[in-house]
Amino acid sequence: MTFLVLALGNIGPEYADTRHNIGFMVADYLAQKFDAPRFEIGRHAFTTEFRSKGHTYMLVKPTTFMNLSGKAAAHWLSTLKIPVDNMVVVTDDLALPFGKLRLKGQGSAGGHNGLKDIQATLGTDKYARLRFGVDANFPKGRQVDYVLNPFSAGEQLELPDRIAAAGEAVLAFGALGLERAMNVVNVK
Repeated sequence: MTFLVLALGNIGPEYADTRHNIGFMVADYLAQKFDAPRFEIGRHAFTTEFRSKGHTYMLVKPTTFMNLSGKAAAHWLSTLKIPVDNMVVVTDDLALPFGKLRLKGQGSAGGHNGLKDIQATLGTDKYARLRFGVDANFPKGRQVDYVLNPFSAGEQLELPDRIAAAGEAVLAFGALGLERAMNVVNVK
């Protein structure tokens, strides 16, 4: 079975280590862990794939910038003939404490422009999303600056372990299915 891992972020070195790019960081972690081929530029995204426990995971890092992530989702789901039930979106979430993971099978975009575009493009909110908490430690009106800045020094110490946990959550989604994976990921 093949799964599409849509890792949200923004392309360019100025965004590389920012909170908004946690999806890209999780995809890079998985690619490295499984010795995936280098990411190649494709339509609307950089892509690579790896296999684990009999499943193929297509890692997709959109080149459309966050607010147009739906283009990449629609294109790669269609091109690879992967049902939306086999897609998990990895994204940052201001509503969760730093490093907290939450796997859900549907729901609102919660103010996240990348998720809003995916829902508008696909015409549904019924797709799995792995939300990675980045906290909301910013002054009123400074949300954009906050998510487009790097993690704090303290957070950076914990970041590798939290990224690894997010990678394991993606693998659980493929190996166990959404419902069982939610029971594992959301209780930790």
